[in-house]
Amino acid sequence: MRRRITTGSEFERDFAYSRAVVQGEWCFVSGTTGYDYAAMKMPEGAAAQAEAALATIGRALREAGFSFEDVVRSVVYLVDPADHAAIAPALRACFGEVRPANTTVVTALIRPEMRVEIEVTALRRA
Repeated sequence: MRRRITTGSEFERDFAYSRAVVQGEWCFVSGTTGYDYAAMKMPEGAAAQAEAALATIGRALREAGFSFEDVVRSVVYLVDPADHAAIAPALRACFGEVRPANTTVVTALIRPEMRVEIEVTALRRA
């Protein structure tokens, strides 16, 4: 059975996607930036954006019946490789000893204020 999780963000509506999709024992969380979707404001700096993105991801995981402990894969997109060290504390705070498989990519993002985008895949633990 497929279940969609939404934050109500205008991005989800305008670009026809879900924050997360649960399919069986899997949860796929879309790339998430640091936007406060209620206020549509972006925090300053990569560290604050990573914290905000992970908070949104955490809410989506919980709504789907998962947690950060279920995450098996993460992908981090950075605009500037110099921000890599700045986001590490936020990643450690959420993933601790879970240590999912990870890929980090340096790329442009769709809006100039975006510094980081994070997506995760989770598998429900037995």
